[in-house]
Amino acid sequence: MFCNQCEQTAKGTGCTKVGVCGKQPDVAALQDLLIYALQGLSQITVQARAKGVSDAAVNRFINEGVFSTLTNVDFDPARFQTLIGEAVAHREAIKARTGVSVDSPAATFTPAATLDGLVAQGEQHGISEALEAHEDLRSLKQILIYGLKGVAAYADHATILGHEDESVYEFVQRALVKSLENLGVDELVGLCMECGQVNLKAMELLDGGNTGTYGHPVPTEVPLGAKAGTAILVSGHDLKDLALLLEQTAGKGINIYTHGEMLPCHGYPELKKHPHFHGHYGTAWQNQQQEFSEFPGAILMTTNCIQKPVESYKGNIFTTGLVGWPGVTHVGKDFSKVIEKALEMPGFAADEDKGSVLTGFARNAVLGVADKVIAAVKSGDIRHFFLVAGCDGAKPGRNYYTEFVEKVPSDCIVLTLACGKFRFFDKKLGDIGGIPRLLDVGQCNDAYSAIKIALALADAFEVDVNALPLSMILSWYEQKAVAILLTLLHLGITDIRLGPTLPAFITPAVLQVLIDNFDIKPIAATAAEDLKTILGAA
Repeated sequence: MFCNQCEQTAKGTGCTKVGVCGKQPDVAALQDLLIYALQGLSQITVQARAKGVSDAAVNRFINEGVFSTLTNVDFDPARFQTLIGEAVAHREAIKARTGVSVDSPAATFTPAATLDGLVAQGEQHGISEALEAHEDLRSLKQILIYGLKGVAAYADHATILGHEDESVYEFVQRALVKSLENLGVDELVGLCMECGQVNLKAMELLDGGNTGTYGHPVPTEVPLGAKAGTAILVSGHDLKDLALLLEQTAGKGINIYTHGEMLPCHGYPELKKHPHFHGHYGTAWQNQQQEFSEFPGAILMTTNCIQKPVESYKGNIFTTGLVGWPGVTHVGKDFSKVIEKALEMPGFAADEDKGSVLTGFARNAVLGVADKVIAAVKSGDIRHFFLVAGCDGAKPGRNYYTEFVEKVPSDCIVLTLACGKFRFFDKKLGDIGGIPRLLDVGQCNDAYSAIKIALALADAFEVDVNALPLSMILSWYEQKAVAILLTLLHLGITDIRLGPTLPAFITPAVLQVLIDNFDIKPIAATAAEDLKTILGAA
């Protein structure tokens, strides 16, 4: 086993015995084999597309398969066995229908008949075995493949809501094919930049799906305390799953709570209209084992973020969509089993007042008061904006982000998104002329909103984005963060601070390219040091 795709990878180099995320060696090998099978399938779909044939179901399947290999999505070996078989079946069906044939190992390989056989095959297609021997070329290919996993995730979320684009499918498949080829530095860098461009399109599609279906988020006060009664906790990212659950639990006396990245869902008009959609419980994904153990109801995991369930709640947690864990009940979009479990459990004994937090400051809400923001900047009331955003995690060093927000001067605004905000989401920072100093833009899936806010402000001030009084202080954990970073680089945004550690798959030479061309840099040892560098004062 060798896996270095997430920030918490063992010893900062790679997991070789078992994944820090809980991924076992057999699952790691099966994920590598699934990517290989999808590369072979893509070799066929690229040739078929050149003949004018594009299969919508296969396009969606490829993105689902790639997304399934993203960190903390699916840990179930049996499901990977099924996906690998389906990839080969699709491959052969398109060959038969179109007459396309590609003479390559990936496009012709036959999967083993047993799970153990598939694991053995997968061990031949890991990073060390399948990618370039030259470390810098291997690094660039990893950036591309991990970026593709992020693109596939966003595109899949959008597809679920009926928003898709042929150009996204075309790139994902073409890039999977290219990742099998011997390419030079320039072509690999170009593909990585194109990956960022296509990810922007995927995020735009997702934004259109979310806002077109559930309305544009509005500023909303979200209770952190519980309400007496039975309860269901929803974690992950999927708005449609939450909407379906709210509909299916209407009138049943069950209160619905969000966890982790689902917090911003409270700002969507079509979701918040449900009276039993109560509040938010807990913090980020890495704390779920303790928080889920204490939750007195059923739990539904909708997308990536699942950790190994402990015995105290293993019988109360359910997965849906692409999420899977061996021994955990997987449900479709009929949540009857989740509801039945919630009704069996005690729920909360009494109302609890634990305060509240604000969410719902996506692009429409922020740009709706753009005139006030611009006036405050021009008057000097707002000195600087900080986008403190990204993924949370358990690895030491992430307290930097808490300290950073706490030390941001009172004449500055903090925008945030993704689960990294749980390091400081309940801080009461006050406001500047009625504008809250802490603005929750949404999920990591809402990075598009933050980008649109920055671009709109740049237009308003008639300057380049890099000339705005805006600094990006980002934390990363998994591959959606890689895709977002590539999008920022595609847009030419510079001077990004990234932490808590730099990706293990970026070599010193590749890092130097990023420094030279984009002035990307690791976060400093202390928040105070970075603030002094940015603002010129402690």
